[in-house]
Amino acid sequence: MTPREVVLGGRRLVVCVGSGGVGKTTSAASIGLWAAMQGKKVLVLTIDPARRLANSLGLTEFGNDERRIELSSVEVQDGGELWAMMLDTQTTFNELIEEMAPNRETAQRILDNPIYQTMSDTFAGSQEYMAAEKLHDVVTTGRYDLVVLDTPPVKNALDFFEAPGRLSRFFDRQVISWFLNPPKRTGFLGSLKQGTSTVIWKMLGYVFGHEFLDDLSDFLLLFQDMYEGFRERHQTVLNLFRSEECSFVTVCAPTEPSVEVAGFFSEQLSERGYPRGGTVVNQVHLCGDVALDPQALLGSQAKELSEDLEDWTAASLVARLGAAHRRLRALAAGERALIEKVQVFSSGFLLEIPRLEGEVHDLQGLARIASFLFETPVSTES
Repeated sequence: MTPREVVLGGRRLVVCVGSGGVGKTTSAASIGLWAAMQGKKVLVLTIDPARRLANSLGLTEFGNDERRIELSSVEVQDGGELWAMMLDTQTTFNELIEEMAPNRETAQRILDNPIYQTMSDTFAGSQEYMAAEKLHDVVTTGRYDLVVLDTPPVKNALDFFEAPGRLSRFFDRQVISWFLNPPKRTGFLGSLKQGTSTVIWKMLGYVFGHEFLDDLSDFLLLFQDMYEGFRERHQTVLNLFRSEECSFVTVCAPTEPSVEVAGFFSEQLSERGYPRGGTVVNQVHLCGDVALDPQALLGSQAKELSEDLEDWTAASLVARLGAAHRRLRALAAGERALIEKVQVFSSGFLLEIPRLEGEVHDLQGLARIASFLFETPVSTES
């Protein structure tokens, strides 16, 4: 499988995964740009708050609404459009409540509830969960030919995969069920259990305050009506991840920590039955195996340097050039060994993107990255 087959092969979703700082956001944006240049309507959904991506896309504002990117500086086939959205997790959570609540009054009561306001900070901080929720909306509506998801950089690689079911599991816990459905039984055992519940309730009230317990009970009862909706969304996202309409692309850099995370991601993708499109290794130092002879390389310029500078200064410059090249060769050799490790767990294509000077700061820069992604694939089918 090649990157072209991943993007043009009828898939609706490409998910870029990997650790932070490896060029994952840039890779996702470049994939989206290239697909738009081929005539597709594309949305790049990113969690990265860095302004450099917004600048690269020509945006002065970048938020929770979908923004169309002006593509006049690149060649685009008919029908091609590029849209971008940077996820605002708090706004997304509030919009989700408004959508899932049975009526406006219930939604407002939840939004105003102190427990929700506290809890939403925690859940809104879980960018993986909100990414999955927003993904459900933009993919299921069918507004785009392709959605490219730039997953958040995670400390624990499992966070993203576990995110869709997080809220469902929250409501599955027995302690939550106890609040929602306090035991009501007849007879001696029923009275004993009911009495125990009353004691526990009074103790919790003493510790946390009865106002807190009232807010908590009100919140849970209001949320209960939306429980099945969250469960259905969870299953829809899981089904999409496992379908042939989705492809996961692992992004890493040629460093030990990044390769280790990429290997773990690949393992988790396989265990969950998620389709793997391939692996992108960014920031690779390219250097030939032949030793550099600075004196031979400079030729007549070395003589000119000697005339313009002191002889020892020119010789020092030549020596430093040779030493720098030896360090580059050693660095490239170390990266080559790490890329060989990537080949072991990579499935689909394996691409090496050379390290480029400076940051990507415009569409031409993204198009340049895209040319490496789609023009020179190295296939490692498995």
